[in-house]
Amino acid sequence: MPSLQPGYAPNLGVFLKSLKTAPLESSIENLISLLKRRQIRNSRPCAIATAHLLLRVVAKFRWTDIGNLLERIQEVGQRLVEAQPREMVVGNIVRRVLGMIRDEAKEDRIEDASDSTSTSQLDSPRRERGGSGSFQTEGGATSFSPLRFVSTDASTQNEASGDDVFGGRSQSTSRPPLLTSHTSYAVLNGVPVQQSMFNLLSATPTPSSTPPHTSSPHGKSTISASSLAQRIVITTRDLKAEVISGIEEIIDELDQVDDQIAAYAQEHIHSNEVILTHSSSLSVQKFLLKAAEKRRFTVIVAESYPNDHEATHAAVTGKVGPDVEGDEMSTETFLKPLSAAGITVILMTDATIFAIMSRVNKVILATHAVIANGGLIAAAGARIIAKAAKVHRTPVIVVSGVYKLSPEYPFEFESLIEYGDPGNIIGYGEGALVDHLEVDNPVYDYVSPDLVDLYITNLGAHAPSYLYRIVADHYKPEDINFHKPELQF
Repeated sequence: MPSLQPGYAPNLGVFLKSLKTAPLESSIENLISLLKRRQIRNSRPCAIATAHLLLRVVAKFRWTDIGNLLERIQEVGQRLVEAQPREMVVGNIVRRVLGMIRDEAKEDRIEDASDSTSTSQLDSPRRERGGSGSFQTEGGATSFSPLRFVSTDASTQNEASGDDVFGGRSQSTSRPPLLTSHTSYAVLNGVPVQQSMFNLLSATPTPSSTPPHTSSPHGKSTISASSLAQRIVITTRDLKAEVISGIEEIIDELDQVDDQIAAYAQEHIHSNEVILTHSSSLSVQKFLLKAAEKRRFTVIVAESYPNDHEATHAAVTGKVGPDVEGDEMSTETFLKPLSAAGITVILMTDATIFAIMSRVNKVILATHAVIANGGLIAAAGARIIAKAAKVHRTPVIVVSGVYKLSPEYPFEFESLIEYGDPGNIIGYGEGALVDHLEVDNPVYDYVSPDLVDLYITNLGAHAPSYLYRIVADHYKPEDINFHKPELQF
């Protein structure tokens, strides 16, 4: 048995505890190791571990530019995705965090722009038209001309004598100065007023701004370097707090997603129906329990041999077994409460699925991941159930949180299938048989979108063809291939 070293995290619970004391880089390496060794597996534990780790990365990372933070999150996310590419929720959480950072930064820039505009409007002095046609402030000072960077006293005198500064004849009325990239004109009491549109978050001054040793158009000194640096620090601190708050909301969503999905159960399950499901999914369990509050129906459970049959048997018989993380539930929390709620629970083998399908009213499946085209990755056996349901015209309902919805569209779906221990099918003790066979034990199946009738997420019920809208609402296009720099534009 390996010795427990500081920072060693053999499962999700110990990893979350180690985040409070272990160094950041050590925590990143711990999670990478856990993902590679499959000590943290299934969608929910991987999503929770990734969200907590990114929360600590944002809290510990020192940055003054939002681009540096995005690069840091992308670098950590790329390492996690490369550690376990088949856990698609890891990339989903990273994309959600990247998109949230971009949204917060955009809102912050909009607020700063509106604040600077309103401030410049309030601070702009009133101007009155002089007798010679030039604009003068209330104190009598002549207006500043951005075209010449000098006072317009000379030009005013020349215009009064009939000649302009270029030696030509002046017009009867003076012309306002040209607009530059950092100036604009608004009307105040019927008089055009020059406004400054400086970007207060920029460390470098605008090339066409007021030159050195020249007074400001409004009679005020320009922003000093110390005040600009202080404003950047305050803005960074506020933006970091908003990003941390956004990641905490994602963590809360992961904790509440099953309850939100279960709220739609009574709309889709009716009395005296026969429901078919397989394996032991926490999402399906809460969905059925919520419907059982006002409905009486029968649940048929396929044993999901050979990877999940032991947990399913223990759940149906009510025997106490070891707790399993993630979507795989403990014995005491899955089907035993259904029986206690007055629901008839029947266990059947996978071979009898097609024979029993004619008596089934609905099929409810859990999912490991949902891809952009509306297909899903589910536990082995889900594809057989979905195909049998299509033959018998039985509706197939998939319950899944939005965090499982991935924007990726793999062209080789076989790359998404994970294979388990072939010894679960044929023991290695049967040497004569093993030498002449190639045994594959897929842990997951790919179910195409044409086999699914409805998706129920924490946002409501959606058809498979509508999932692209949810993808567009939750992920930014520039973050889809963050872990593949060669595919980024």
